[in-house]
Amino acid sequence: MKFDQLRRSKLNNWTIVHLRYLVGLAFFPSGMTKLIGHRFTSISTDNPIGYFFEALYQSGFYWNFLGVAQITAGILLMTQRFALLGTLIFFAIITNIWIITLSLSFTGTWVITSLMMIAVIIILIWDHHKLIPLVSNKKDLVIKHFPPVDKIWIIAGISYTICFTFLSLFNPMMEETSGLLTAILLGLIFLTFMVSNYIYFKNRKKIL
Repeated sequence: MKFDQLRRSKLNNWTIVHLRYLVGLAFFPSGMTKLIGHRFTSISTDNPIGYFFEALYQSGFYWNFLGVAQITAGILLMTQRFALLGTLIFFAIITNIWIITLSLSFTGTWVITSLMMIAVIIILIWDHHKLIPLVSNKKDLVIKHFPPVDKIWIIAGISYTICFTFLSLFNPMMEETSGLLTAILLGLIFLTFMVSNYIYFKNRKKIL
């Protein structure tokens, strides 16, 4: 089956859209932790992993910058419309993290980062046609046009972004109301998922 046929498949589009959501979500907790200036781990500095993260934490603004970069990549992926830019930023960051988890022998973490690497590569392959003009000098090159992202996914991405931001930012700092807030936000996430998918699959003839 040709790439353009795969690209126009409703199921394939649904899979990529939600893979972007999943990958984008992965950076929110750790990114927000760095952005607000908290330590990412409590591992002792006697351990090479703990020493490494403590050194990053003590770097000051660079620690916050890492958080900004992760959150930015996550938000761009969640928007769907600017997902390619988010994917490129995410790819640069996750490649660095992947190498770190391998070199420092993180127990089990390298499996997670490897899966994230595979996911982001799949997303890059999906949008590779948008990158062709950057690496090709052919004047007669024709890039096929594919339908834009459905607005329902953009709206859903905004909802997910707001919910994940509040979950990552405020939940760790709240005590009495944290349980209620978490329940409300998780409810909104579930509602967003159900409504967006219902609207999308309701019209089966419509191509994303």
